[in-house]
Amino acid sequence: MAQRVCIIGGGVIGLATAYALVRDGFVVTLIEAQPTLGSQTSFANGGQLSYRYVAPLADAGVPWQAMGWLLRADSPLKLRPRMDPAQWRWLAAFVGACRGSVNQRNGAHLLRLALLSQATLQQWREEDQLSGFGWRRNGKLVAFREQGHFDKARQNVSHSPFQHALSASECATLTPGLQGSSFVGGIYTPDEEVGDCHAFCQQLVARLEASGRCTFVLGKPVTGVVHRHGAVSAVDMGDERLQVDQLVLAAGHNSPALRLPGLNLPLYPLKGYSLSLPLADVEKAPHVSITDYDRKIVYARIGEQLRIAAMVDIVGFDPAPDPKRLAQMRQLARSTFPEAGDYAQATEWAGMRPATPTGVPILGASGYRNLWLNLGHGALGFTLACGSGRLLAELIAQRQTSIDMHGLALHAGWICTSQQGKPDDPSPH
Repeated sequence: MAQRVCIIGGGVIGLATAYALVRDGFVVTLIEAQPTLGSQTSFANGGQLSYRYVAPLADAGVPWQAMGWLLRADSPLKLRPRMDPAQWRWLAAFVGACRGSVNQRNGAHLLRLALLSQATLQQWREEDQLSGFGWRRNGKLVAFREQGHFDKARQNVSHSPFQHALSASECATLTPGLQGSSFVGGIYTPDEEVGDCHAFCQQLVARLEASGRCTFVLGKPVTGVVHRHGAVSAVDMGDERLQVDQLVLAAGHNSPALRLPGLNLPLYPLKGYSLSLPLADVEKAPHVSITDYDRKIVYARIGEQLRIAAMVDIVGFDPAPDPKRLAQMRQLARSTFPEAGDYAQATEWAGMRPATPTGVPILGASGYRNLWLNLGHGALGFTLACGSGRLLAELIAQRQTSIDMHGLALHAGWICTSQQGKPDDPSPH
């Protein structure tokens, strides 16, 4: 009899995990608190499948740079201090990770996972004919306005066969809309990709439904997890209880709210925003994906739309869009690509990106024998989803993982070892 796996969370991470498990022969139940799937952080994100440019936000000099950002009216970062210990712990850990050596190490972990994710998506597209989500291998240009930032980036990729430093004129030749811009140069990665994350989620949902091996439970928040002697046995959804053999926690920034004893998840939501514009003039819209490094804005052409995404707001757990931030992003985008899309018809969106302080997601074992984690992908959820789902399926099937899990597993310091509230506490929660 096939083993049953329950997944909490119906965004791109949970759905990709469900898909990988069903492909491996598991029977899956996926629980999503919202009435629809892929409708929150996965709904209108930046759309870039950025596999090679995955450096974590935490880096040497970032705290000082952030202080300067906070004094600017057009700052890409907004911080609203709150009487919330979780926010302060996250910020302290983030500052602790802002070292060059730590950034390089974590960047290597992300690159390893990202390349696995790229290969996994290619396998699913080719073997399963998975399509219909606007996928293209269009390449990506990280464009710089400040010479010092460009010089540093150029040194970092000087020996890479996959990335190329381009002059300002070469950037303008590469894609429309950059002629006459203030960019001084860019780093071009030809094999980066783009797609519509929400449409990808819907494709996975359709395949899962057709498989007959996946059941969806929608509109029912998980209110508790039953555990005993170091293992979980059921999840509660109000007055309803569902027995589980294996449980995967993929509920993004909401995951710590389950308050599993002994499990300290270092997650905090970083609110981001996007605009989706109908294309106005295809010759003046970028053909490749663009990241405006100094303004921290990304542009991706998805089908007949231009997706613009930006901002990092560390403001708590309120997902409501901030009209001032959206207006600020619209103004900056219009100054860069004024004729690329119809800004008057832009669809506005805000989403809560679940991030770890290091920028590296948490994958694998939890300290409970049959509870697995797939959390903390930040702004790279779409990029890392397929590889993360594949790794979880391999771990649950007790197979050798496709890549080394070093650096991706839950850190020992995030598992409580005190007598009170340790994972093998026999009391149900």
